[in-house]
Amino acid sequence: MHQKSLVELAADLQKGVYSSEELTRACLQRISTHDERLNSFVTVTAAQALAAAQAADGALKAGTAGPLTGIPFAHKDIFCTRGVKTSCGSKMLDNFISPYDATVTEKLLEAGAVMVGKTNMDEFAMGSSNETSFYGPVRNPWDEATVPGGSSGGSAAAVAARLVPASTGTDTGGSIRQPAALCGITGLKPTYGRVSRYGMIAFASSLDQGGAFTRSAADAAVMLGAMAGFDPRDSTSVDRPVDDYVAQLNEPLQGLKIGLPKEYFGEGLDSAVGDAVAAAIDEFRKLGATVVDISLPNTHLSVPAYYVVAPAECSSNLSRFDGVRFGHRAENPQDLEDLYTRSRGEGFGEEVKRRILVGTYALSAGYYDAYYLKAQQVRRLIRDDFLQAFAQVDVIMGPTAPSVAFKLGEKADDPVSMYLSDIYTIAVNLAGLPALSIPAGFSNGLPVGLHVTGNYFQEARLLNVGHQYQQVSDWHTRCPQGFE
Repeated sequence: MHQKSLVELAADLQKGVYSSEELTRACLQRISTHDERLNSFVTVTAAQALAAAQAADGALKAGTAGPLTGIPFAHKDIFCTRGVKTSCGSKMLDNFISPYDATVTEKLLEAGAVMVGKTNMDEFAMGSSNETSFYGPVRNPWDEATVPGGSSGGSAAAVAARLVPASTGTDTGGSIRQPAALCGITGLKPTYGRVSRYGMIAFASSLDQGGAFTRSAADAAVMLGAMAGFDPRDSTSVDRPVDDYVAQLNEPLQGLKIGLPKEYFGEGLDSAVGDAVAAAIDEFRKLGATVVDISLPNTHLSVPAYYVVAPAECSSNLSRFDGVRFGHRAENPQDLEDLYTRSRGEGFGEEVKRRILVGTYALSAGYYDAYYLKAQQVRRLIRDDFLQAFAQVDVIMGPTAPSVAFKLGEKADDPVSMYLSDIYTIAVNLAGLPALSIPAGFSNGLPVGLHVTGNYFQEARLLNVGHQYQQVSDWHTRCPQGFE
């Protein structure tokens, strides 16, 4: 069962080949057997999962099941889950039991999906390697000496190792797409506002967006269909009908115009990664697409702009964790200042502290105009570059990450090098666009990801493009050795 895709599992459940309870027990057994090596889960909710699976079996027998009914999934530990710990990978929230469900949680459970646990992540989603977690690093199932990417590394590793057929993630600067690329799976970041952020613990509110990890684009279409939609509880949610993402998967690609930005294929890109991406683009030519050379001239400004905007918003969002209302509280504080200082000092890790300090500085009196305001102006230029490009092409392609997965600890002492891991993904978040990473080959035995960016609310087109490529390639079906 574990080698089947979400779509295949759903078909088997509908036919009664096996029950959701049997499928859920199989996933829980694989987590028990394999996750000690990967550390991809923070919490496993076995009893809750089996109860949900039994309810799903009832719906399957009654003929009221949908495409996700009875399908196990893992939830990134940044989405609030009623009665279950929601830690954000931090000591600060190690004792936090959420009293409510995030909207994404509600939607998936209402669709009949079965949550088997909460996955490990970089602390408060700050990182590109899943090494900043309070619960220790996650390991890449393709090579356990390498990182799975971040911040949603636990969710990516769990799908890549076939522990679950699907998982949720969040993407602030590439935190779904980069780990999807490094783990050899499909990762979808929707348009900003397409998936509700209510109950998704905030890092940078104007950048964060929930999405999904799956084996294939067809699986991602099913997941997004359940997750997307307007939410009046989220002021950034867009009131727009949800497309039928599955219905458009089989549209031919004849006439598709693919833009290749020259800025994505220059210095800093590993040559083997570039070769794999070029080979994938050749397959699109065979499918009837045409390729157009384009330019995104402000791409080089995306990393510095992001690392002003994101820390500034993180500084504001994380000010609520003060040791008073919930979360970690220092023992025996001498006074209020001591309570704040020690609670935050003990509760946050080094990378979170670094970003809070940078963001607080950027927002401070006398520096706001020079840093935060300027970064927002650059952000508009980056968005305009994309809009001009989409006047010429349908999608934009390039590498998801500049290299394959790097060794654990390799960049731990070099924050700037770590930040550059997201150089091809960050601009998409600044512009609020949707993007997809799909497996496109290997280099030195490690997966390479192809990055596909679309115009606003063109998720159906992206999934169609990914699905058609996956009909003529088998990279997305490859399984790490030892997890077959």
